[in-house]
Amino acid sequence: MEHVAVTREALERDIAQLIIDTLNLEHLTATDIPVDQPLFGDGLGLDSVDALELALALQKNYAVRIESDVKDARRHFATIASLAAFVGTQRAACAD
Repeated sequence: MEHVAVTREALERDIAQLIIDTLNLEHLTATDIPVDQPLFGDGLGLDSVDALELALALQKNYAVRIESDVKDARRHFATIASLAAFVGTQRAACAD
């Protein structure tokens, strides 16, 4: 199986679409969510249940694990850009 490099922008767009699909945010498109907009609180308004659903979707789609007790989990889930950076780092580590 050939490993295909994915650009950060494409990964961010894919993660935005994953958020929309997973959390049933049909009123939004991937381009409606700025990559640096906070996903929780005053940003997109996600909550802890959304975070769990999103973590499962990320695990299923990208084969990454985000441990709920890891203190960095909150930082990884801050924005689409931070999620893309985390997924990209995890995928690169698995490819080695």
